[in-house]
Amino acid sequence: MICRLSKRSLDRLQGVHPRLVAVVQEASALSSVDFMVTEGMRTKARQAALLRAGASRTMTSRHLTGHAVDVAALVEGQVRWDWPLYPRIAAAFKAAAARQGTAIIWGGDWARLRDGPHFELDRKAFP
Repeated sequence: MICRLSKRSLDRLQGVHPRLVAVVQEASALSSVDFMVTEGMRTKARQAALLRAGASRTMTSRHLTGHAVDVAALVEGQVRWDWPLYPRIAAAFKAAAARQGTAIIWGGDWARLRDGPHFELDRKAFP
């Protein structure tokens, strides 16, 4: 399956680090699960609102610097949050990142507060 990023997804990549944008674009072509970008760069006000709502636990999110994106799986055009879909998307992100030599972190690999839709550039390589 070849997934294509919609204009909305591409618009949501505005301000995101070019290396991460390249990974997202290649992952969309490699993924066996279609996905859309739900969020890239965030303002401090947006991050604070997410923190208040309990949807985030930090004010030092990589989204604030354009070093992170969130995606949503699409099945038959509908957003799906079923966990088994996200490791499949992550496999495409990891393959794209490896091919491009870009170090990324998948939120689904975190030991605490696993975040399947979240991908970010590794802080060690992209401070």
